[in-house]
Amino acid sequence: MILNVERMTVDKTYVLKGQNDAQWVLFDANNQTLGRLATQIAVYLMGKHKPTFTPGVEMGDYVVVVNAAQVTVTGNRLEEKMYNRHSGYPGGLKTVSLKEQLRTHPDRVIRDAVWGMLPHNKIGRRLIKKLKVYGGAEHPHAAQSPKPVA
Repeated sequence: MILNVERMTVDKTYVLKGQNDAQWVLFDANNQTLGRLATQIAVYLMGKHKPTFTPGVEMGDYVVVVNAAQVTVTGNRLEEKMYNRHSGYPGGLKTVSLKEQLRTHPDRVIRDAVWGMLPHNKIGRRLIKKLKVYGGAEHPHAAQSPKPVA
């Protein structure tokens, strides 16, 4: 059996080199659905909204999220969704509902949702550090003048 294979010419892939010009963007989580907000944040952190996006290269922007305590969820997730953490000791499992987590640590809710959408490698660990989440309307990043995302 003889296969007739034609060679195709492939253009070179553009890979961005050098430093990324990272911007600061502002998300308002007031009355936003948690999952939909987290996907938008993950896109901005990875830099997929830019035309020069290159996989494996840090292209993303810094993201500031305010009003994290006012994020909404659908269904019965407020009572049924649980967050687990472990101290490392035997019997050290702590379980907290989404409602309690929003009341005590609203920043962790958004951070965990975004972390699930980022790559779980060293690039993802660097990207999650560019996420700044605040439960209220104030944030200390006014000097960076973040642009609101509509």
